[in-house]
Amino acid sequence: MATTALPPTVDADVARVTEALGMITPRWNVRVLLALRAQPLRYTELTDKLPWLRGGQLHPRLRALGDAGLVGRTEHSVHHVTYHLTGRGTTLLPVLPVIAAWAEEFLEKPAGPVSTVQNVEDSLILLTRRHAAPILWVLRTREEASARYLADIVMPGGYWTNIYPPLRQLVDDGLVDTAGTGRPYRLTASGHGLGRVFGTLSAWAAGRSLTHASRHPVWGTPDTNTRTEPGTWVSRQSRLPAPPLSPVLEAGTSRSPRPVPDLFSHAAPARPAVVPAGGARR
Repeated sequence: MATTALPPTVDADVARVTEALGMITPRWNVRVLLALRAQPLRYTELTDKLPWLRGGQLHPRLRALGDAGLVGRTEHSVHHVTYHLTGRGTTLLPVLPVIAAWAEEFLEKPAGPVSTVQNVEDSLILLTRRHAAPILWVLRTREEASARYLADIVMPGGYWTNIYPPLRQLVDDGLVDTAGTGRPYRLTASGHGLGRVFGTLSAWAAGRSLTHASRHPVWGTPDTNTRTEPGTWVSRQSRLPAPPLSPVLEAGTSRSPRPVPDLFSHAAPARPAVVPAGGARR
């Protein structure tokens, strides 16, 4: 059942991406997935890798990730149970470096060092704001739109002024901008930069290869060398390297200003003490 006034195929795409974000955004879920990336682990082995999850805090996360089809449970015997990534969970891992790359380029720079996994978690929080995905989708397709138009598309049948709280949040987050009261809204550079993130999430959520991300009808990369008729979308393969198949995001690894392939190096240096502010807000 459609939840927006977007075309049915687009509405279904937004719904799948929103659901995918909902699976991994809850606190610690990304870290649990990364802890299981190498091999199946027993519960006690997992708690050793995630020492901040104590007193039964790990069980609900394993249960939720299991319900989402990302983590499996194998009972070898009464006293020997292991947890592992499912095939679906394994194919999700290459999505995380794409999110980390966006964070490295666009997320607000803190004064001190921040781990790569923390950047991923901060980015996911921004993307799961209420109504964020459909609003960003509409603005990507129209370049700019009034609050009234956005309300008619994103929350049809409701009071159109209800669009203002999520819009203000997206403006505060640095993903959307406007010239002032009554003026149309548009994506910022940070908002446009989400193209590869949403394209990759869409491909994963639809069960496609992540190479389809660059051909996404909304968030794909247009071929500027090819003339097209108005309203026609032509896309090409992204020039950016594909995300690594086995990302290594460690909670204690500091973020580095080096290129994306080195973001997950254990040897990444800490950030300088003073970093210029700006970018999407944390």
